Amino acid sequence: MIALVQTIDLILSLYTWVLIGTAVMSWLIAFNVINPYSPAVRSIGQGLHVVTEPLLRPIRRVVPSAGGMDFSPVILLIVIFFLRRFIPEVLLGM
Repeated sequence: MIALVQTIDLILSLYTWVLIGTAVMSWLIAFNVINPYSPAVRSIGQGLHVVTEPLLRPIRRVVPSAGGMDFSPVILLIVIFFLRRFIPEVLLGM
């Protein structure tokens, strides 16, 4: 059971870094630091989009953007942090 909890925690931790990477990449593209038409940047961006969009899309439907700011990654990060604390409590009683 401990191995399962640790594996879930690792997956959630890695997904947190993917979300942060997606946000940083969008800022770098928005401020013209990196070229979005570069094949390498485009493939990384598409990969990150494919991984993050299925979980961000339902949040974006519920939470409207405020002045062009997308708060869905922040909400998803809060949910992930909650799950990382909640899952060991429920499964292991820690």
